[in-house]
Amino acid sequence: LEKAHGGTLYLSEVGALPPAAQQALLRTLVESKFNRVGGAVGVPIDVRVISSSSQNIATIIESGGFRSDLFHRLSIVPLQLSPLKERREDIPPLVDMFIEQVCKLHNLRSLTIGPDAVAVLQAQDWPGNARQLRNSIERLLILVKDQTPPDGVITAALLPSDIGEVLPTVGDSDSSAHLMSLPLRDAREVFERQYLLAQIERFGGNISKTAEFVGMERSALHRKIKSLGL
Repeated sequence: LEKAHGGTLYLSEVGALPPAAQQALLRTLVESKFNRVGGAVGVPIDVRVISSSSQNIATIIESGGFRSDLFHRLSIVPLQLSPLKERREDIPPLVDMFIEQVCKLHNLRSLTIGPDAVAVLQAQDWPGNARQLRNSIERLLILVKDQTPPDGVITAALLPSDIGEVLPTVGDSDSSAHLMSLPLRDAREVFERQYLLAQIERFGGNISKTAEFVGMERSALHRKIKSLGL
């Protein structure tokens, strides 16, 4: 608190604070001062507090695990952040930022990620959101530091198997054999259906983003989706 005087204090996972810490924090927010450990004189502070939680605080309050008065003190300007799987367009810039951070942290040579690898990452649901994505990027960079090609581009083939398994596909070997038995027109329709389904899933159902990536006008993509019965 004292170090944050005149600045910002960020409290991550505030819902996990024990009762005694909640009471002390509430008193500090109300009085704008705190007592050092073992001290008897209040130390005035001017701090902006930002807190976050991956849990539903309202539910914790109902169960008696979090003080409602502290919650109302903290939630003056509440912000609800959607899960990462609902904003997959944020994944590429997040990946670029995490790569830069991790390379500096571990003194690794500068690397970039290829579009095929980005597609795999965008196909993930990321239940742990940005934190899970960052951890995966850090693990990836440590594992592939001696395998990356001279151009420093990480391709989908270099991704760990637990990530690569969710690569959008357009069919397995059986469906490929089936395609070979079809006339060109029918085979093209099967491929287009599977390809567009994979891309729509990749972009979280966002038709505009999908159209931009596949190189079609939005209206044309809508017509194609309708004609394929998607």
